[in-house]
Amino acid sequence: MVCRDPRWGRCYESYSEDTRLVQLMTSSMVTGLQGDVPSKHPKGVPFVGGSKKVAGCAKHFVGDGGTQRGINENNTVLSFHDLMRIHMPPYDNAVIKGISTVMISYSSFNGVKMHENKFLITDTLKNKMYFRGFVITDWQAVDRITNPPHKHYYHSIEETIHAGIDMVMIPDDYPEFVADVVKQVKAGQIRLDRVNDAVSRILRVKFTMGLFEDPLPDPRLAKELGSKEHRAIAREAVRKSLVLLKNSKKGQKEGMLPLSKNAKKVLVAGSHAHDLGNQCGGWTIKWQGESGNNLTGAGTTILEAIKKAVSKNTTVDYVERPDKDDLAKGAGEYDYAVVAVGEPPYAETAGDNQNLTIPSPGPEVIKDVCGLVKCVVLVVSGRPLVVQPYVEYMDALVAAWLPGTEGQGVADVLFGDYGFTGKLPRTWFKSVDQLPMNYGNKRYDPLFPFGFGITTKAVGHN
Repeated sequence: MVCRDPRWGRCYESYSEDTRLVQLMTSSMVTGLQGDVPSKHPKGVPFVGGSKKVAGCAKHFVGDGGTQRGINENNTVLSFHDLMRIHMPPYDNAVIKGISTVMISYSSFNGVKMHENKFLITDTLKNKMYFRGFVITDWQAVDRITNPPHKHYYHSIEETIHAGIDMVMIPDDYPEFVADVVKQVKAGQIRLDRVNDAVSRILRVKFTMGLFEDPLPDPRLAKELGSKEHRAIAREAVRKSLVLLKNSKKGQKEGMLPLSKNAKKVLVAGSHAHDLGNQCGGWTIKWQGESGNNLTGAGTTILEAIKKAVSKNTTVDYVERPDKDDLAKGAGEYDYAVVAVGEPPYAETAGDNQNLTIPSPGPEVIKDVCGLVKCVVLVVSGRPLVVQPYVEYMDALVAAWLPGTEGQGVADVLFGDYGFTGKLPRTWFKSVDQLPMNYGNKRYDPLFPFGFGITTKAVGHN
């Protein structure tokens, strides 16, 4: 998916607003999941390279990142040319890499529900792009074609299967679905060759996965989940993905970062400084995720990472919401402050946000702390948020995104064990009135442009 509007609640599931970047990441992801396709492998034929690989799914086909006002499951209004130019290329890359399955989007394209769009599913994806894996619906999607859901269900089944759907996700009343399909096949409403095509595609993927020879997964791989090796890779991903957006106030010659490990006293503040749930975001253990430190188990918060990074002689004060008057009295004691603010966890429609403001008391914490103490602000979020009104208060600003459980990766770059190398994969706007605004638009006036990021050098390794 190519997210073209950060107001969309699934934007953090997209690699970028830029089609080319999404193409590159898609190819790498499919290869990582399924293995590298052999030379001369037929385009579109699924490939899974052994028992330690899995079948991948490219989703959500197609254009769900371009819905109007970033509203989930909404209508994408584009010319066919722009759909093919912006949103389709990553799917072509996935097909070339042997993707096994493609999931259809809840959204519509120019008013036509994607689950009923035969032209895009069958004529384009299957026939023109040569996709030979199977097409699957999203969760309960056949019901949700109509409003209210499940209205004209019998007709919706016929339309989706004729459109090219091969497998249907049905969470509840599957006997009704089975009975309706059988009835329509017997009545000739659903052609038998369409059923045979769907079955052959599903069996093809199963054969590619080796399920006929060995239908059970290898349980030995489960012990590797959450291993030291996995966490080391996750920590590396954190430090490479953080983006330094500002490193000094106007007139200052030296940048604030990297921070000194030998400071006498530092302040850590903000709702996201000591919260693994906020660091991980949605789709973490639970569908919507959950704030707090009780959900994910093992992990390192940003506060814990800072405490591990600094000298044993450094005093680290943590106050989530400092009192302004108390802070004014003791501000001179602090060498610097780290303020971590951002979004609560969310997934899908729950994350749709027409304002994209930092939730209170985040803005107040920024102004109160950074107005009195030299500070770096970490924005922990799945997308750019409104920060322009507060940038003047900050000495340094970092887009920390959703760093997950390995908060030590944040400290790695804050304290200079590694340099900042990350670049913005999407435009950081000034105000939501500018949205949607993407790289290449005629009226492009961002706070920080696509591809921006200040680089720093490492000052030494621990």
